[in-house]
Amino acid sequence: MAAGQKKMSAETYVLAGSNGLNGAKAPGGSSVERNHSSKVSRVAKMASHIQDKCAAYVLALRPWSFSASLTPVALGSALAYKLEGSVDLVILLVCAVAVLVVHGAGNLVNTYYDFSKGIDHKKSDDRTLVDQILEPQDVVMFGALLYSVGCLCATLLYFLSTLRLEHLALIYFGGLSSSFLYTGGIGLKYVALGDVVILITFGPLAVMFAHAVQVGYLSVLPLVYAVPLALNTEAILHSNNTRDMDSDKQAGIVTLAILVGPTLSYVIYNLLLFVPYVLFCILATRYTISMALPLLTLPMAFPLERQFRSQCYSKIPQKTAKLNLLMGLFYVFGIILAPQGSLPLL
Repeated sequence: MAAGQKKMSAETYVLAGSNGLNGAKAPGGSSVERNHSSKVSRVAKMASHIQDKCAAYVLALRPWSFSASLTPVALGSALAYKLEGSVDLVILLVCAVAVLVVHGAGNLVNTYYDFSKGIDHKKSDDRTLVDQILEPQDVVMFGALLYSVGCLCATLLYFLSTLRLEHLALIYFGGLSSSFLYTGGIGLKYVALGDVVILITFGPLAVMFAHAVQVGYLSVLPLVYAVPLALNTEAILHSNNTRDMDSDKQAGIVTLAILVGPTLSYVIYNLLLFVPYVLFCILATRYTISMALPLLTLPMAFPLERQFRSQCYSKIPQKTAKLNLLMGLFYVFGIILAPQGSLPLL
């Protein structure tokens, strides 16, 4: 009987909870869980903050415009491949990073100076500083970091490539200076010279740089083949400046779009958009059919022309950049697939 009572008592003890508190939690348990929950919450907030900050930095770089720097590198490397029969992939990668970070740093310089001069506002396409997504000192430090990375890449290219140091420095620092002076320093963009800078930097200069570090010498060849790509790249900037004509006027700056007005801006945009296709037609009919590949992007150009004509400029720069990327890639493929000796100077 006593044994039965002990067994029943033990079962009651187990059912009531092994801590002897009828299933209630120990006094210290809730405090530990609260501390753990607080730590998890702080870590989650910190991770979310870092993620938001990284997204803000990426947004400030305007990655949609990077086709203007990557396609010239691809084109210059493709020209080198047709001449030499091979391409150094390490040099190609380092060159692409160098051009890309200089482009990104130039975009940050543009963001900083446009904000400092009161050009950017709530309706601007770039509101990184206007909406206080980043602070001005963040943009400055990030830009300086990217320029430093670019210089490191240029140093690596000196050791990897057979290109002479003075030629490497001339092209690289010419591009770096152009990316800064576009809005920084004297601000070429503000005196209607920004179009010239972009036309040279993201066309002949970038293509020549990518070609020269591969083959080890300077040549006029990239200057010739860069023309279609340079014109289409300039269309990105021209559409951007046409969209911002009113705000630029109020800020007291001068761009080509402001000087010529909406009607002539439309004519210039069409020339920049469609002249490359004329050049591709000539190359395809006179030399090799592979140069007709970029014509596959022609159906994308007509909606842009109609949108520009109706003066609905929203997202036109981004759409033009997308066209620039696809046209540039097809251009590169066309050169690679061309039979040896079928293209002029190749």
